[in-house]
Amino acid sequence: MIKMYFQSSLPDQKRCWPGIFLILFGLSSTASAQSIGYYPWNGLLSVSTNPNKPVWLDVRLQTNTLFGSLSTEILPIVNLTRKENYQLYLGGGIRFNFIGVLANQTNNIVEGYSLNFGTRVAPFKSVPNVRVAFELAPYVVRKFDSGVLKSNLGIIYTFGKKN
Repeated sequence: MIKMYFQSSLPDQKRCWPGIFLILFGLSSTASAQSIGYYPWNGLLSVSTNPNKPVWLDVRLQTNTLFGSLSTEILPIVNLTRKENYQLYLGGGIRFNFIGVLANQTNNIVEGYSLNFGTRVAPFKSVPNVRVAFELAPYVVRKFDSGVLKSNLGIIYTFGKKN
């Protein structure tokens, strides 16, 4: 009989979860979240200030991993065009990995930078607060020695009155 023992890379990880949830709750209440979204193929959860304003802030959390790359992106965004059923926007972002530093998996809090160009379209007249988002986002790593062209496709819900 073979016995296998697994040792956690973060022995106090059960104590970290309440802190993580408090930080996320504090961020969403401080930012007065006006929309939430999910990009399922990229595993991103998005919380933003009011996207109907000319300038807004989007915070994205990676949800498809535990500690290996639990990244957070902060993106200030500018609306280029905004109509009743769509908007075009441009923003630049910084990707952080605070948990990776705490778990001693990386020494660098900043992972990289992105330039996001996207649109949010309201395809359903019966639910105008539900939008489909599509973005193209060139991304470079912290040292600017490699990069990738990312695309994001997701669904967004904007709180409040009909847009």
